[in-house]
Amino acid sequence: MRFSIYQDSQIGGRSSNQDRMGYCFTRDALLLLLADGMGGHLHGELAASMAMQVMGALFQEKARPTVADPSGLLEDLVFAAHHALHRYRSEHRLPDTPRTTIVACIVQSGEAHWAHCGDSRLYWLRSGRILARTVDHSHVERLVSLGRLSPAERLFHPDRNKLYNCVGAPTLPRVEKASPVRLKTGDQILLCSDGLWSSIPEHELAYRLSARSLEVAVPELVKSAAVAGGKNGDNVTALALTWLEDEPGLASSPSAMMTDALPGNRIVTSIHPAYAPAEQHPEAEAIERAIARFCTPDEKTPTTSSEE
Repeated sequence: MRFSIYQDSQIGGRSSNQDRMGYCFTRDALLLLLADGMGGHLHGELAASMAMQVMGALFQEKARPTVADPSGLLEDLVFAAHHALHRYRSEHRLPDTPRTTIVACIVQSGEAHWAHCGDSRLYWLRSGRILARTVDHSHVERLVSLGRLSPAERLFHPDRNKLYNCVGAPTLPRVEKASPVRLKTGDQILLCSDGLWSSIPEHELAYRLSARSLEVAVPELVKSAAVAGGKNGDNVTALALTWLEDEPGLASSPSAMMTDALPGNRIVTSIHPAYAPAEQHPEAEAIERAIARFCTPDEKTPTTSSEE
């Protein structure tokens, strides 16, 4: 596989960053993940962190070096995160379970498979056009689909933050899976939290991603969304990939990855908090201890890349 990848996040107007992002890949399979901890419930940052680590660990177990059933594994990943959060609530006797949104994508054999719960989004883009995107599991999105609300009114509706599907809720999450799509050279996949898509129009987002390299376009988009959100703005996080499979010569940017030379049992991971260590709050160490209960040391230790 050959692809270019870049990720970035800003805290926005919040006191902490509850977004998490990351990826894992073998020689022949790639997992992209993004989670947005739900601030209206206890420990949203723990929910997002734990979901990322549990899902990444399970992918590492199943990708040898390919995944037998990418669509089925996406569902298993989400359910594993959900059950880990409920176990944490039970063991710590919390009044409520920490909750998070999730969007995940597996790329394998030139095809992209994705699934989501909540309002963190995935966009599939080609030549500056959006070919597909996830549909938010929110009250407002349902009103838009029924024609009771215009897309422009979505951002200002008083119920815009109300979700009816997430990881960690009392009932099992509904994992909405898309049919696999065949990628062409130059296609892009963007995973982002609502702090990004709610602040930048989709046509502008698509154009800016296609007009610049990822290592330039992604941080510029994240910064623009954070500025647009202002002092009350949400966390802003983006993880983007450009597929370069058919033209090795394109894989020359600092963010390019070429997996052909990896041994079959090698797994590279970059799954970590979206904030820098200096921004960590007092609960950060407790979060890491909680995650350690659900991942063995080998499973949870990331080999970070150098693009952040």
